[in-house]
Amino acid sequence: MALVSGRRSQAGVLLLLTMVAGGSAFPRDWAPPLFNVSLDSPPEERWGALLQRFDTGFLRNSMDRIITSVAPKWVQVLIRPLADLEVELLLREPYAGELKGMAKSIGVSVGDALLLNLCYEATAFCTSIIAQDCEGNIYHGRNLDYTFPDTLKNMTVDVHFVKSEKVAYMGTTFVGYIGLWTGQKPHQFTISGDQRDAGRWWENAIAALWKRSTPVSWLIRDTLSETEDFQAAVLCLAKTPIIADVYYIVGGVAPNEGVVITRDRNGPADIWPLDPLQGGWFRVETNYDHWTTPPPLDDRRTAANKAMNATGQENINLDTLYKVLSVFPVMNNTTIYTTVMSAAFPDQYRTQIRTNV
Repeated sequence: MALVSGRRSQAGVLLLLTMVAGGSAFPRDWAPPLFNVSLDSPPEERWGALLQRFDTGFLRNSMDRIITSVAPKWVQVLIRPLADLEVELLLREPYAGELKGMAKSIGVSVGDALLLNLCYEATAFCTSIIAQDCEGNIYHGRNLDYTFPDTLKNMTVDVHFVKSEKVAYMGTTFVGYIGLWTGQKPHQFTISGDQRDAGRWWENAIAALWKRSTPVSWLIRDTLSETEDFQAAVLCLAKTPIIADVYYIVGGVAPNEGVVITRDRNGPADIWPLDPLQGGWFRVETNYDHWTTPPPLDDRRTAANKAMNATGQENINLDTLYKVLSVFPVMNNTTIYTTVMSAAFPDQYRTQIRTNV
């Protein structure tokens, strides 16, 4: 994905980071709507109440635009009829049931619902940052960048996944998408995912899907749902077979509980933890292996590193992390939303839809 070229000077970064609060520094940003999804309901019914709040014609047109633009024709021809007839052969519960229920509510085929979810898996460009302050608190922020920003900003929602009348976990997603690229388990851990482009995405993903490997964003939901602490989450995210390469960024609630996991489809390629005693109080992950040099036309990493160092460990918090994620080109004209979160302070989870730069 080609991002807007150019770079603010470090003086501009410092100016942005020192803007005085008293009104929002980004007054045109807005929060997405918040919905509850009951995990106690049958999978086919979970998303119904949310979908009723959106115009189904708009959703169908948006789905068609995304699928036509992102999925190769051969993928559409392959997936549509097979998913419509035998979605349970490809997907396990609760995802098969959720997709069927969602397709019925929107008025599309199950094949189209699955194609939409695979399209989101294929082309999400992102920036994630994990950081530790001087007191040992862990902060986690992310930008999600994607094509079709004007459409997707109107499809972005925050979701509380509720079980036994309590919030089991929460996340930010797009209407029609049952996976999570951003999520939090209160008082336990936070997760974000960034695409890792290893080439031949569709061929590899379809082959892995046939083996019933897990889509990368669904593994985030599985981890939030099924694991109980930071260490268990890291193990699950590092070892579970998935359909495509990805970066998982994970934050906990105790000092040093922060890590970037670089994933191959079958296991970890690299584990990159926080190391505050050696100066590694934060980690920035975009869409390139951290031991390589990012391409000059998409060097969000350098801008984010400069802004984090300008902020300093003594000043890092959710507000200053949000400002770092607002520095160009970390935030750019494809940025859909920014989320900042800290599992130790779950009520401070905050997502903002971004205006174009």
